[in-house]
This record gives sequence, C-alpha cells and structure tokens, in this order.
Amino acid sequence: MAAHHIRSNSLPSRQHPLIPEFEEQLCRLRSSEAASSSTLGCKLSGLEDLHDFVEKLLLLPLNQQALSREQSKKCIDELLDGSLRLLDVCNIAKDALLQTKECTQELQSIMRRRVGLAGEVKKFLASRKMVKKTVHNAIRNLKGVENKCALRKDDDSATIVSTLRDVETITLAVFESLLSFISGSKSQKPSGWSMVSKMLKSNKVACEETTKANEFGSAEAALLSLISPKAKKSDEVNAQILLQKLEMCVQDLEEGIEHLFRRLIKIRVALLNVLNN
Repeated sequence: MAAHHIRSNSLPSRQHPLIPEFEEQLCRLRSSEAASSSTLGCKLSGLEDLHDFVEKLLLLPLNQQALSREQSKKCIDELLDGSLRLLDVCNIAKDALLQTKECTQELQSIMRRRVGLAGEVKKFLASRKMVKKTVHNAIRNLKGVENKCALRKDDDSATIVSTLRDVETITLAVFESLLSFISGSKSQKPSGWSMVSKMLKSNKVACEETTKANEFGSAEAALLSLISPKAKKSDEVNAQILLQKLEMCVQDLEEGIEHLFRRLIKIRVALLNVLNN
C-alpha cells in the first residue's frame, strides 16, 4: 500500500530542519502492516526516534520560552499527565514481558529435565491468563483519552503542544497494538489508530486482519496440545520450538521497550524543567 503523506497543521510554515524527519517517521509508524514481532520492533524503534526529535524540540530556547508562559501552564500539565500515562502503559508491557520470559525459561528447563512437565505447563498457562487480564484492563483504560486544553492559533506554544499531542497519540496507538500482541490476540486494527487519523488530519488507515497466531498465541496453543490426552511425541518437539521462538520474541520486544522507556523519562524531565523555570 502506498504511504500517505502527512502534513500536520501544527507545523510552522518556516520549517525547523528536524520537521521533515518527524513527518517521515510518522508515516512509517502509521503504516498498515499487520502486527508482528518484527514490525512491532520497528515501530518501537521508530517511537524512540520520534521522542528523540521531541526532546530536541523541547531544548530549543524559543520553544522553552513559549511553553513557560502562564497561558501554557494548563497545556503543560495535560502533557505531563499524558507522559505519566505513557510511562504507566510502558511499565505494564515491561512487566508482562518479564513475567512471560521467566515462565518460558522455567518451562524450557522443566522440559529438558522431563520432570513435572504437566504441572509446569499449567503454571505457565495460569501465568499467561493473569498477564492477559492485566493487559486487557490496560487496553480498556486507553480508550477515550482526550485532550481538553484548547489551543489558540496566536499562541506561540500551539505548535510545540500540538506536535507533542500528535506524538502521544501515535505512541498510545502503538502501545495498544503491542499490548494486544502480548496478549496473544490475533492481529487487528487497534482503536487508537482511529484517534491518530482524527488528530493528525489524515486519510483513514486500513489495517489488514490476519488469522495467523503470533508467538505468544502459538506457544499457548502448543502447550495446550501437549497436556491433551491425545498428545504425541511431535507435540513436545513443536512446543519446544515455539517456546524458543517466544523467548527470542520477548527478548527483542523487551529491548525496544526499555530503550523507549528511557526516552519517555527524558521527555517528562524536559517538560518538568520547562514548568519549573
């Protein structure tokens, strides 16, 4: 599918040199590719680059001056609430990945020793059930997030505030896709993308649905077959292979999330510095 060109109304006519790179990164993040471990890894890396761009904008003296004015305080408070929300969701994803990784490694160890396998499989599945419950609650909490601070066109801070809102919106959409992926759900268009489309004034993004289970769902299905009364020797081999794939997938996502988390912390610190100056 051809990429849609994005031109945000928030960007000034006299462009900062970083703005073309910002728009290009937004296009990549809004691509219609179905969620997979590789595409999510690319999106997390893209978000890290996007937040690096935001940090550079926040360090510009003119932007700091505009944001530090009294009339911008309400919008800054809103952006700080948004940054806290992003960090909370990021932590939920990190915890879900860590719990899945620990259970996966323990199960692989049990499978090599061939002792107490059925009990460990049930423990793994119970852990995954708790992870999915937490993830689904987090996804529900992402619904209906709105910006209430009105922007005035004659306000010097409108440009940077609108840009920060765009970045928050696309980040929430990617996080929703990531959480759905961690839950083992089939790839689908997250509701956050409609919010992205509305806020960035762009064409509707079409996301293809796929019936192919991801690494999380495939591993769970293989383990369910393994403890079935009709389980075969090949089921154990298949489960081992899929658990290895799951472990590698979790490791890749963990690295991307950790890098992004650090970037989100820097953005929050930059906003707090603006507010306190």
